[in-house]
Amino acid sequence: MTDEDRALLDFADRWWRTAGAQHDAITRELGMTPTRYFQRLNALLDDPAALAHNPALVRRLQRVRAQRDTGRTARRTLG
Repeated sequence: MTDEDRALLDFADRWWRTAGAQHDAITRELGMTPTRYFQRLNALLDDPAALAHNPALVRRLQRVRAQRDTGRTARRTLG
């Protein structure tokens, strides 16, 4: 896992506890677009090194992702 990956995870861990303009902070602090941030964050959730770096954060975000995926599936079958 790179230093940039660790910074991204640390940002994600810090961010959910604070209020503010997340997209602006992503661009300012990480130097990437919000779309790229979320793509990389999603990929890191499947990386064992990310789990070792911050297990509580990664497990929490994996649960959020699973709930979101379940909701999408339910909407598709109802629609």
